[in-house]
Amino acid sequence: MSPTPFTRTDIQALRDALDTLVTTQGSPGGIVVCGTSAGQRHTITAGVVAPECGDAPPTEHTAYDAASLTKVVATWPLIGRALDTRLLDLDTPVGAYLPPITGDAPGADATIRQLLTHTGGLRAETRLDRYRGDPTPLAELLCREPLDEPPGRHRYLNRGFILLGLALAHIHRRPLHELATELWTDLGMTDTTYGPVTRNPHVAPTEQRLTGAPRIWGGVHDDNAALLGGTASHAGTFTTANDLAGYAEHLLDPEHPLHTWLTTSRTPHAPVEPGLDRGLAWLVADDGNVVYHHGWTGTSLYLAPTTGRYVTICTNAVYHGPPSPRLAPLRTLARKTLTTT
Repeated sequence: MSPTPFTRTDIQALRDALDTLVTTQGSPGGIVVCGTSAGQRHTITAGVVAPECGDAPPTEHTAYDAASLTKVVATWPLIGRALDTRLLDLDTPVGAYLPPITGDAPGADATIRQLLTHTGGLRAETRLDRYRGDPTPLAELLCREPLDEPPGRHRYLNRGFILLGLALAHIHRRPLHELATELWTDLGMTDTTYGPVTRNPHVAPTEQRLTGAPRIWGGVHDDNAALLGGTASHAGTFTTANDLAGYAEHLLDPEHPLHTWLTTSRTPHAPVEPGLDRGLAWLVADDGNVVYHHGWTGTSLYLAPTTGRYVTICTNAVYHGPPSPRLAPLRTLARKTLTTT
């Protein structure tokens, strides 16, 4: 079945929502790409990259800190590849894929599936700064901490994805950044990389943590990812609207290997709220017809496998502080637009 193209009304509505985000100081600027698996793309821009970067608007090649989009742009596809080659099994505890852990380690009993679906019961708070100076391997430190609750209930957290990244590095005997770079090269995502990246007008700055202090610019916004050197399985990726659009086209292509993994991953596993479930990494909405994921800094990726449509959002909305409420109208519209025919 041919994908459903976006109408002029769809595109104008997204343009208006992005303009409103910028004019109400929800973000210095941003770029939205809406397209289909057939390669049709419509690019919408507003504002500037940031005042520090001059008057030029963002482009499809402006690099944004993807934050938690890293989970579905790096870790999730790498897990899919490892499953295909039988290096991993979804229902095996993650401890089987980590270096041997001594003593009681309840976190090691969480399965790969539970970590992907945020249902492992692991401690929600992840403060890697508390491990400073401890020579114990990170996987062991994370797994030794007691669970917050028995496995089963959905609670979004980063700890599980950090363990997934450590498991990927261990089973491949290669660092995560090498695995991810190889993946992105294969997918043609030539602008996507782990930080830090060099400050320049084509890299969107994020937050100013202290008045008078330099703004975060080219470095990862997430504190735990920064402590891991910028390479982490829950955050740390810098990407562009162009690369996200190309990635979406691959995922929606029935002939691409990752399409099968996406089909498996959009089966609901745990309720999040009425009408919204967690699949394998992705949020699943509209009876499985839409899957999506957000990044705290102001990024989103929406996919509609049944219509062959996608919407990517790249902003640095965290530039002005916590971004989620300001981004909500644009994100809600992006989701709605995917299922409008």
